[in-house]
Parts: sequence; structure tokens; C-alpha cells
Amino acid sequence: MQIYGWLLLLPAAVLLIAFTHYPTVATLVQSLFLSGSVTRPAVFVGVENYQFMLEDDVFWQAVRNNIWFALGTIPISIALALQMALWVNRRLPARGLVRMAYFTPTILPMIAVANIWLFFYTPGIGLIDQFLGLFGLPGHNWLGDPDTVLACLIVLTIWKEAGFFMIFYLAALQSLPPELEEAGKLEGAGRWYFFWRITFPLLMPTTLFVVINALINSFKLVDHLFILTKGGPNNASTLLLYYIYEVAFSFFDPSYAATLTVALLAFLALVAIGQFVLLDKRIHYR
Repeated sequence: MQIYGWLLLLPAAVLLIAFTHYPTVATLVQSLFLSGSVTRPAVFVGVENYQFMLEDDVFWQAVRNNIWFALGTIPISIALALQMALWVNRRLPARGLVRMAYFTPTILPMIAVANIWLFFYTPGIGLIDQFLGLFGLPGHNWLGDPDTVLACLIVLTIWKEAGFFMIFYLAALQSLPPELEEAGKLEGAGRWYFFWRITFPLLMPTTLFVVINALINSFKLVDHLFILTKGGPNNASTLLLYYIYEVAFSFFDPSYAATLTVALLAFLALVAIGQFVLLDKRIHYR
């Protein structure tokens, strides 16, 4: 029976090792070497790549951009997702259509979403500038201005991700016992009091899951940047994963790209562990 159990686990274990553990170890090892070529082998340089990373101004610009991007997308996306889930969980007319409308942006391809939002942000002929023109206001190069480009990406990301997080909150809301709401009404609890004291605490496991996914999503945005900004202007919209892609496939420096990847993975791991530690005391597991 033990052999049978191990045989059942073998396919999943092989995939996990081949596509998760081995690439992670290989990336860590490669970050300790200087990139080689056909005529020149890779040279072991230890932590020199990490020292160069600490002195890389573009890297720190990408870090700052990504932090602001995460702060702008995560709380608003989660708040909207929770509000939409509460709304569509009620007895609404055409409730199924409303849910579909909220979830539709999630299933659209990333490149398609970027092209859709180009119709909003394009200077002069975009929908935003056309709307401003109705009131006699001048247009603006939204994606070409360093002061507005990151905000434009934040709005786009919120629009796409809020519906995805809504599904998890909706599933969690539908799993709550209806007796709790009936008991709250009998005790005279108002809607807001019942939400903050009963519903929201019971949703904390889902909130933890959503927060971690939102954090990971905020640091893996690449597709939209290809279509909308390519990291510009002047690296104002360069995010970490896009910078890693540029280093690896535009600058042809896989070793330094591996160094940046290790730094990104380490940061995400530390933040995820911190979220578990900070939020675990507030979670009520059923």
C-alpha cells in the first residue's frame, strides 16, 4: 500500500521538482556566475552580481515603482471585490448577469485588456480626452507623462483583478451559515455592525488568501507594459518583472536576471511570511 501511495504522488512530485524546485535552485546558482557566451564560459563571481544590483539605479527605480503599484492596486482591488461580492450575494434581479459582468474582465487575455485601455489613454483620440473635450478641457498624454503613467496602470489592474477576487469572497459568503444573520437580526444588530463584527472576521481566511495573491500579482505584471509603455517614459512605469525580462532577453544578461529574480523571490517570501504572522491572530478558522 505504501508503494501504491508513492506511485500516486510521483507525477505531482516530478512536476513540482521539474518546474518549481529545480528552476529555483538553478536560478540561485546562476546568479553567482558571470554570463558566458559561445566562446567564453561562465565565470564564478560569487556575490558580485548582488553588489552590482545594489548599485543599479534602474533596479531601485523599479522597486519604488512596484511598491507604489502594489499600494495602489492591492487595497482598492480587495475593497472593491468585497463590495461586489456583498452586492451580488443578495437577491438581485438578473443577479447572474451582474456576476458575469463583474467577472468578465478577469477572463479577458492580458494583451486584449491592454489594447482595450489604449482606446481610453491614447492622446487626442482616446475616450478620456474625448470626454474632457466635451467640457472644453485640454487632452493629456496619460501614458507619456511620468506623473500619470503609473496611475493609469493601477486603474487598469484594479479593473481586471477585482472581479477575480470577488469570486473567492462570494464563495466564502455563500458558505456562511444563514443562522448567524437570523440571530443577529433577533439581537437587533444593524447591517454594518453585523458585517464588521460577524461577517468580516469570518472572511479573514479568504482575505489572507486574496491578499497574498494580490501581492504576487502586483509583482508579476509584464504583459500590459509591452503594449502600453514598455517601461517608459524614463523608466517611470518599469516594474521588477519587466526589468528582469529586459535584462534577460533585451540585454542578454541571464546571470544578472537570475540575481534580480532571486531578490524578487526572497522579497515576496518575506512579505508572505509576514502577512501570515500578522494576520493569523485575526483569522477565525471554522
